[in-house]
Amino acid sequence: MSISLPADPPRARSLTGVVTQMSAALDGRSDWFAPAESAVVFVLDGLGAHNLAARAGHARFLSQAGTKRDVARTVFPSTTASALTSLLTGTLPGEHGIVGYRARIPGTDDVLNQLRGWDTDGLPLEWQRAMPLTASLARPFFVVTKSEYRGTGFTAATQAGSEFVGVDDLTERVLTAAQLAAQHPGSLVYVYAPELDGVGHRRGWESDEWTVMLEKVDAAARAFASALAPRTGAVVTADHGMVDIPRHRQILLREGDALLDGVRLIGGEPRMLHLYAEPGRADDVLNAWRAAEAARSWVLSRDELIASGVMGPVSPEVLERIGDVVIAARSGVVYYDDRLADKAPQRMIGQHGSFTPEERVVPLLRLGAFA
Repeated sequence: MSISLPADPPRARSLTGVVTQMSAALDGRSDWFAPAESAVVFVLDGLGAHNLAARAGHARFLSQAGTKRDVARTVFPSTTASALTSLLTGTLPGEHGIVGYRARIPGTDDVLNQLRGWDTDGLPLEWQRAMPLTASLARPFFVVTKSEYRGTGFTAATQAGSEFVGVDDLTERVLTAAQLAAQHPGSLVYVYAPELDGVGHRRGWESDEWTVMLEKVDAAARAFASALAPRTGAVVTADHGMVDIPRHRQILLREGDALLDGVRLIGGEPRMLHLYAEPGRADDVLNAWRAAEAARSWVLSRDELIASGVMGPVSPEVLERIGDVVIAARSGVVYYDDRLADKAPQRMIGQHGSFTPEERVVPLLRLGAFA
């Protein structure tokens, strides 16, 4: 069966190229950015281009900093663990191996969280298979983020070789990033803001609470731009966008459900499931899900997903981290394994992970010397 997936425009810019192009700009040879002395990438977790456009009146600085063309495509799956690893390694998930929020350890029945499993379940640092650009670019590289991320496994796996600077207040964080870039010519600075994403998951991006946080983020971005030294270039981007899924659009997978027949383990996230089949049952699982869910989700075998190229070249060591069957929500639905005791995730409203433009198209705004 031929599966048609959304295709990126031929000249679309990928999140994987942002840091390498910034580094090239410091040598005056970037295809994307003007020459600069130092550079900062400001990552607003969860701010898709669609989200920003829809609330432009509450983010006047950011919305006026670029045009509709100032966008990039994040990776598939469009989730934080995969996207931030791709941004910081310049590689796609099939190569670096962070293939979703939760993934199976090949040869086991362990499905581990790839953001926090390093610390809670002992994922080894080499689980992330690509060398971070923080180590390979041979430049001073600073990471400015919330203090709670200091020393975590994900930080070590994706930001090795950088100097960590913990700053909890958002405005102080971006001002610190601008100062570091000015004080260290030739350096790259990564500054990360998770605040918007957290509110979006809890309340939804269409909520008043999210809009209030967007206004705070916009004010911080304005202060950041004003603080940039004349020869510092900056990029504002995101790891993914977000869609709101109300409770009545949740698909709850319960004991005895035909869609669970032959499914041994479930990984991924609510809008992008990895289904790991019982031995010999992968085709049964694929056919059952296609018969029931093809109208509202893309249903692919592992081989079809790999052949599509959306995850890039898949290393042999990564192959079995990918589900035998992959379910990517096409419309406004999410899937939850209702057999799990923890129902807290089912209270999330803002979601991401799939192929839709709302989830995959992110801003790529140029400030300072890059403007």
